[in-house]
Amino acid sequence: MRSISIVLLALCASLSASLATAKSYKGAEIFSNDAYLYGRYEMRMRVAKASGVLSTFFTYKDGSEIGNTFWEEIDIEIFGKNNATEWQSNVILGSSRPTIHTEQVHTAATSLADAYHTYVLEWTPDYVAWFIDGVEVRRITGTSTVTSLTNKQSLRFNIWSSESVAWVGAWDDSVLPVYQFINYIDYKAYNTTSKTFEGGWRDDFNTFDTSRWNKANWSFDTNRVDFAPENALVKNGILVLALTKENSTGYAGTPPADEPASSSSASSVAVSSSVASSSVASSSVASSSVASSSLASSSAAASSVADSGGNSGGGGGGSFPLLGLFLLCGLMLARNAKK
Repeated sequence: MRSISIVLLALCASLSASLATAKSYKGAEIFSNDAYLYGRYEMRMRVAKASGVLSTFFTYKDGSEIGNTFWEEIDIEIFGKNNATEWQSNVILGSSRPTIHTEQVHTAATSLADAYHTYVLEWTPDYVAWFIDGVEVRRITGTSTVTSLTNKQSLRFNIWSSESVAWVGAWDDSVLPVYQFINYIDYKAYNTTSKTFEGGWRDDFNTFDTSRWNKANWSFDTNRVDFAPENALVKNGILVLALTKENSTGYAGTPPADEPASSSSASSVAVSSSVASSSVASSSVASSSVASSSLASSSAAASSVADSGGNSGGGGGGSFPLLGLFLLCGLMLARNAKK
């Protein structure tokens, strides 16, 4: 009985430390309960415009952040800096740390924060491709970068702030709160025999479907925000992800309407792309906590929160709330004390 009490005390002390080190800013992340191997992922998003901020969609093999585990991830990351005209495509993989990155930065002709845009990620055994507003921006075909992506991955949206100024720009909290708005996500499965996308599902976010999605409640060292469940919500058929100050969480406004795309919408986005600058690459690769949205999903490696299902904090099963676990520790200790 004494050994159980010692373990519980250690756990409670760890949780207390986590609560004591809560960060001054709160972001948001949702992640799918299920994982998917290959597919076409289409979404309509209006992103945050703020230096230091990232609005993302990415796929992630749960548990990739565990040491010596092969990392698998595909990213769409929109920078809030430079009038939110830049976004990054990336595949992350490898067992060694830091992992292998294939990032490229793409520049749009107009701000991606002033209206909704359609982003598409296609992932097959043969290629990975990125599209925006109907224009293919990048394709990786037939390399080990593609053929190494062999495991199912969860789907994730998040808004967060990296501390890497070289990568995401300088931070100024006077712009808060800022928001990422998602109208829908449409998933099509990939048929490896016919080599076509078919079936699948669509979520128009008329409600927050807890059978499909869960909300993050963790952070990691290079992220200046904690993910707060109250900063991820559905309103008027729009998924809202908020980045706020600590005591101003949630969203009380009205999400901007998604205007129908015009026939010229595709031409409004520049197709040209450039490899991320050496300063960006060095800042995102040299650090053991790689500067990318992957780390928002891999928080368990740097966070004290563990998934109740045995997965990392970034796992599709979700995490046990810190306060609830802390109270549970107290109740168990009190019960043991009476025996």
